[in-house]
This record gives sequence, C-alpha cells and structure tokens, in this order.
Amino acid sequence: MKKIILFEGDIETQGYFSRQMARTLKQLGHEVLLYDLSKPWSSSSKLLRFIERGNTVVLAFNFHGMCQEAQFIDEERQVYIWDDLEIPCFNILADHPYYYYKLLAQRPRRYVQLSIDKGHEAFMKRFFPEIKLGLFLPLAGTDLATAVRDGHENEQTRLTGGKIPPIDERPVDLIFTGNYASPKRFEKYITRLDEEYTAFYYEMIHDLLAHPDRTVEEVVEHYLRREIEDLSEEDLKETMQNITFIDLYVRYHIRGEMIRALTDGGIVVHVYGDKWNELKLSRPENLIDGDSVYSVECLEKIAQSKISLNILPWFRGGPHDRIFNSMLCKSVCLTDSNPWLEHFLRDGENCRIYSPACPDRLPEIVREILSDPAGMQRMADAGYESAAQQTWDARMRSFSNWLENEWKS
Repeated sequence: MKKIILFEGDIETQGYFSRQMARTLKQLGHEVLLYDLSKPWSSSSKLLRFIERGNTVVLAFNFHGMCQEAQFIDEERQVYIWDDLEIPCFNILADHPYYYYKLLAQRPRRYVQLSIDKGHEAFMKRFFPEIKLGLFLPLAGTDLATAVRDGHENEQTRLTGGKIPPIDERPVDLIFTGNYASPKRFEKYITRLDEEYTAFYYEMIHDLLAHPDRTVEEVVEHYLRREIEDLSEEDLKETMQNITFIDLYVRYHIRGEMIRALTDGGIVVHVYGDKWNELKLSRPENLIDGDSVYSVECLEKIAQSKISLNILPWFRGGPHDRIFNSMLCKSVCLTDSNPWLEHFLRDGENCRIYSPACPDRLPEIVREILSDPAGMQRMADAGYESAAQQTWDARMRSFSNWLENEWKS
C-alpha cells in the first residue's frame, strides 16, 4: 500500500475534504500524512521522515504543494522535492483548467491531473495533451454523522448534534450555501480596452446568460472564430486563460438572479457565504445573510432546512458537492442539471430540477414542494439513498483501487 501525502491549513473546504479522504485511505491500509500548510517548518520535518522513495505519492487540491512554496523547492536549483525524490503528484482541480495556466506551466515532472468535470477533462486533452490525466474524480458529499465525527474545535456542532431531523421539524424553508460577488467587480476587465472590445465581451456574456447550457469555452471559441477565421489552436489556447472574468461575471450574475427571483417572489432565503451584502434586492427582508461558516457548520445549517438550493457553477460534465451534501442531510435538493447529472437526478423523485433560463418559476416550485410535507420527506429520503455512494469515502475507495491496480507511472 502506497504512502499518501495530503494537505490542510490553507483553503478551509479543501482541508476538510482532505481530512475525510485521509480517514478512508487509512482505513484502506495506506499510511497518510496530512501536511499542515499553515505550519510549514514543523510539518516539513514530519514530511521528510514520512517519505519513502518509490512508495509515496502526493494527492492535492488546486496545486497545494505545487505552487513553488519555499519548503518544497530546492532554492539553489529551483527543483521540487517531489522531482528529486521521483514522487508522483496527483492534483485535483476544483475549478476549470483555464484558471491555472501559470501553475500548469511550472508543474512537477511527475504531475498527474484528476478532473472533476468531463468538460475540464476534454479541455485538457485538447489544449494540454502532454499532461497526463488520471482517474476521473467528481466532487463528493458528506453525511452529517461523518462531518460531526471529523469536526475540529472551530467546527462545533451546535444545532443538531449530528442528528438529521425530519422535514417537518426543520425551522428553515430554503437555504443556499455558497459565495457571491457583484458582477460589477468584473466590469473593469470588460471595459479595460476600448468600446469595440467592451461590446465584444458583453456579446459573449449575453449569449451565455441566454443559453446557460453552453460552456464558457464553447461561446468564447464561437465568437473568436467569427472574428478571426484563421485562429490557430495555440492562439485559442492562450486566449482562454484571459477570459476567466467572463466565467465569474456570468456565474455570479446567474447566482444573484436566482436568489432575486426567490426573494421577489416572497420566498425567504437563508444564505451562508461571502459578500451577499453586495446583492441589491427590491425585497431585502427576504434574504437572511448568515455570512461564512465552516464546512461542518454548513452541513448543520442544511440539516435544519427543508429545501437546499444548488446553483451549478459552469460545470456541464460533472456534479457539485452541494447536491450530494443536500441529499445526505436529507434536505430536498432543488437544483439545475447537466448531461452528466441526468443519470443521477430524477425530478420529483430524489430532487426537484429547475431551469436557470426560467428563474421566475423558482418561487412557484418552492411553494409546490413546501405544500406537500409527506412528498418532501419522500424526496429527501430518496435523495439520501441516491447520494449514499457519492461520498468522499466512496471516491477514495475508487482512487485507492485505481492507484494500486491500474495506474502506471
């Protein structure tokens, strides 16, 4: 069984995922080191004692341990410790690859990418064919009992004590867990050149808003090829890293419009995440802003809510962990869908599905759900059963099997 290095101490959610992954990997017989990025020097001494050449791998999110951090680099030669010791580095990208061009360029020599979305995987095969791809590893959920057991001191379970209350005992009708930022934050990138470029960028944005089933890269390529007939693959690849502001603008615009439709329709929405004070509403009394909470607390909040809203980021070939977390907390998951999710989501049976193109329908759907408590409980129970194999525990069992039996260095 291989030794596996994971990371915590930087992004709270990713450290939380890593702790769950570590627990399962240990159960499967792996030796695991959770490297604390907030304590680099004390963690590095543990790291050096832990590494066994030829029997150790790194498993990270978003290039943790691969961002030229000083403790992992030989300063004189500018070489990663992973390269010197021939350690494979498996990296889970939790966002689209076009956010990571700089880090992809300085990746370790034995780098292997694990994708959470089939569209991201296709992007890598097209534009970075030289980079090795590993197991497809979609985001996963956590059941509340596991969350409570793995909680740290700053993630106290104050509401449910780890128990999942029935629907009719929950005080909150609708919750959304996720951050917001005003699209105005990204206008400086849209208007930074001249009026012609500004109009060009807004044309792409309006197309994406009108057709939420299309991906950002599809729309950008369409408009670029319309303007530049002989656009090369290399030029297209280089351009993609410069359009992340379009992704963020559209993502937060849609997120805001969904919440606005609900609050305008008289639905009280409890939100947990950053910057919801930036969303301007005509009925602000219907938005209850709980601010940011830790991962375990987030699950506790969902378990106190009848309906948990999911608004997909620009994923069209994979899930978001909000879907599985909602189901595992036995809330009714109200979500949009994509082709990858179609085999899993069954509208009216284990969830309710809405279309981002029709936000005005959302209040009506919420009222339909709330009007039938017995039906809500049936959907919540069915969702729980559906999500039982969509946990980090299940993902790590798949990863361990692939690592031991299928992966070739």
